[in-house]
Amino acid sequence: MNLSSSFADCLREWEDLEKNYQLIQVTHRLYKQKLDDVLKLQSTCSTNLVQQRKKFQNLKSELKKCKYSVNADETDAVNRIQELIKERENVFFEMEAFLPKRNGLYLSLVLGNVNVTLLSKQAKFAYKDEYEKFKLYLTILLFAFSFFCRFIVNYRVVDSVLNFLLVWYYCTLTIRESILICNGSRIKGWWVFHHYVSAFLSGLLLTWPDGVMYQEFRSQFISFSMYEAFVQFLQYYYQSGCLYRLRALGERHNMDLTVAIEGFQSWMWRGLSFLLPFLFFGHFFQLYNATTLFSMAQNPRCTEWQVSHPIQCNLKVVKGLTHFLGSYFTVLKSLSNELKFAEQS
Repeated sequence: MNLSSSFADCLREWEDLEKNYQLIQVTHRLYKQKLDDVLKLQSTCSTNLVQQRKKFQNLKSELKKCKYSVNADETDAVNRIQELIKERENVFFEMEAFLPKRNGLYLSLVLGNVNVTLLSKQAKFAYKDEYEKFKLYLTILLFAFSFFCRFIVNYRVVDSVLNFLLVWYYCTLTIRESILICNGSRIKGWWVFHHYVSAFLSGLLLTWPDGVMYQEFRSQFISFSMYEAFVQFLQYYYQSGCLYRLRALGERHNMDLTVAIEGFQSWMWRGLSFLLPFLFFGHFFQLYNATTLFSMAQNPRCTEWQVSHPIQCNLKVVKGLTHFLGSYFTVLKSLSNELKFAEQS
């Protein structure tokens, strides 16, 4: 009786599984059909957008020529059309964020021709949020590791782990930021370039052999790494707070990053006035690192190419200037736009 009852239960369960299997097959068939439809729609939309952009570019060129040979009424009409074209281009930018696009050179070298476009707002925001958390967690880890190397241990192997962590961190940032750009994030070019330079310099430090010159620069560099992580931590919380408030007011895009806030407003000054001295000191610290390496390169005991090679010293200056000028020109531009808006209103 027990065996018969058990077999009957197994038979009923098999019949239920068979029905579910048939349902899964139908659902999967429908899914593939819908996926094919989506791919066809993507291709059609992409083609139409490219054609529209080309036509808009031609129209803009023609309007510029016409602007100097028309009367006052026609000039107003030309200006209105030009404003509408700008609005349409912004709409196209939003549309393209949900369409597949060719990877740039860097992503093509790293990932190949893989489509990295995320198709839903939820997926885009989740990836962007993961990027922000990655930066925050690694900043905390780098601060703790730098503190450990600076005050607790003095072994080249442990320093190599820190330098390798820096190389991996900056290389990962460049990949993630390239994916975010493909998905509509308006990351400034100087910000990405700054991370390329940082990854290269971290690689130079990783290959620097232990010796007199390395030990002479070691404490200064690790102190800088610790300070930089501290400033990035402060900067993250200031900018994430600004972005959260701006998004709540409906003035910022969900894919915007905690990099440099545009649309500067008066209430932002309270946090920025506290943050600016730390940022200024950090940029001068980078300049001090570069001058230290220049002076070390003149030392007769210096034989390591990581010190004497002028690229490292020059790139440290470039890195500092890129971050400094990029950050503050963005702030100045935002302030200028805010003042113009206030005057117009």
